Amino acid sequence: MNAFRPRETLTEQVARHIENLIAFGQLRSGERIYEGAMAKDMDVSHGSIREGLLLLEKRHLVRNVPRKGAFVTTLDEYFVRSLYETLELYLTHTGRKLIRQWQPADMERLESLYARMKTCFETSDLMAFLELGIEYTKASLVYADNYFIVAAIDDLWPSAKRCAFVAFQRGGSHVFEDNLAHMQESIQAIKDRDEDRLTAILHRYAMQQCQQVLDAIAVIEKQDA
Repeated sequence: MNAFRPRETLTEQVARHIENLIAFGQLRSGERIYEGAMAKDMDVSHGSIREGLLLLEKRHLVRNVPRKGAFVTTLDEYFVRSLYETLELYLTHTGRKLIRQWQPADMERLESLYARMKTCFETSDLMAFLELGIEYTKASLVYADNYFIVAAIDDLWPSAKRCAFVAFQRGGSHVFEDNLAHMQESIQAIKDRDEDRLTAILHRYAMQQCQQVLDAIAVIEKQDA
């Protein structure tokens, strides 16, 4: 789990810490988040926890219910399908722009991140693999040139990381392999400036990972029953 980052505001540090607790399964789907206990554990004020939870509600990880408290957003089929459908729409739109405008430095960046992720796979470093995966996708958004798309995707990253962790944790090495294969195919399509092929790759990948997450959730629910 990432440590606090001193360059961030206290609210952002609190939000990032709770975000990782949720993304990496230490706070579970639907679980209540108790402000008092969280404030004590983190040695911060109740107000700081409350502000962090409001920020996480904007990022779709927390649901604040009046007079009842804050709860981890339920990770169910509707949530997962909505997430991947939205990500596919945004990434396809920005991917077309990238294909038309990329420069050699962009490809060097993507290929470097791919190589680092491959190393993480070989060393079974799941956390680093996830973080680099997010960094890879952000790097591909360099030509998005749209305030609302960039802002929306920033708020979707925590849920994407949460879902990816569930899929990787339950799916084993073949989920890593699927991700690396997707990245390699995407890089080649970008190099070839083939918009239709990249669109097909993104669609296939979104549907594939969506199903992997749903399969993992089904296993968890069966175990908890």
